[in-house]
Amino acid sequence: MTPLGVYLRGVLMGAADIVPGVSGGTMAFITGIYDRLLGSIRAFDLRCLRLLWQGRVRDAWEHVDGGFLLALVLGILTSILSLARLVSWLLAEYPVPLWAFFFGLILASALVLVRHVPHWTASRVACLLVGLVLAAGIALSPAVAMAPGLPGIFLAGFIAICAMILPGISGSFILILLGMYGPILNAVKNLELDVMAVFALGAGLGLMCFSRLLHWLLHHYHAATMALLTGFLFGSLLVVWPWKHALDWVLGSDGELRPAQQVPVLPWNFAGEPLLSICVALMVVGFALVWLVDRRWGDG
Repeated sequence: MTPLGVYLRGVLMGAADIVPGVSGGTMAFITGIYDRLLGSIRAFDLRCLRLLWQGRVRDAWEHVDGGFLLALVLGILTSILSLARLVSWLLAEYPVPLWAFFFGLILASALVLVRHVPHWTASRVACLLVGLVLAAGIALSPAVAMAPGLPGIFLAGFIAICAMILPGISGSFILILLGMYGPILNAVKNLELDVMAVFALGAGLGLMCFSRLLHWLLHHYHAATMALLTGFLFGSLLVVWPWKHALDWVLGSDGELRPAQQVPVLPWNFAGEPLLSICVALMVVGFALVWLVDRRWGDG
């Protein structure tokens, strides 16, 4: 895999992470770098620290697959810096067509992953159903009020980062459900360094723990874990369904209310303009793009 290929995968991950409800882990999964990404993250271990302590920086760099991570992070940053304003504008001005496009992306991603599960058995179908139910439950859950203060910030970081590396589950969406979306955004906006540091500490610890768990599961129970993650993707379709009705709201960092709990509705029951023809067309476009990406890069 060339550095350019890794960089372009990072661009796709960054573009997905910009939109609440869409996970960069999804793009890592369908472009064939998910295992390598988890392995690189879990390489930040005691051996890495020992190599750095001994001054063997080059060996530590190779131990964590530094070239891969650097190219990937550069791609993610490129995408975020170049597309953040555009996607934010589209979410504000044309949310329904944009969600339709992402619905096509996620649906195609789930179907792509289905064929990566060899020899479907009853147990693997059960794993898929468990993933589907868990993701759907998260998607339909109401927001909860976590205890304020630094312990709550730490726990929010720990949980949100775990969601970010799961295909189909958005970390920002988890923050909304935990009631921490506004406080974390305000902390970043106002440069509250203590809050940011505690959140980063929780996220770092969560990333180290969860990446190891996923890496172990993929190496010891690969087919079952793939089925479970595929179920997560199918369940997350409820998050990106274009036509939704808000049941609860949360105050955003800009002072405006944002939906905290939504339920999908049929297009003709949608409160606004459903734009059905445009949405179906964009679903098809998103679906086709994923299949093109999979054909070009899916085999890693």
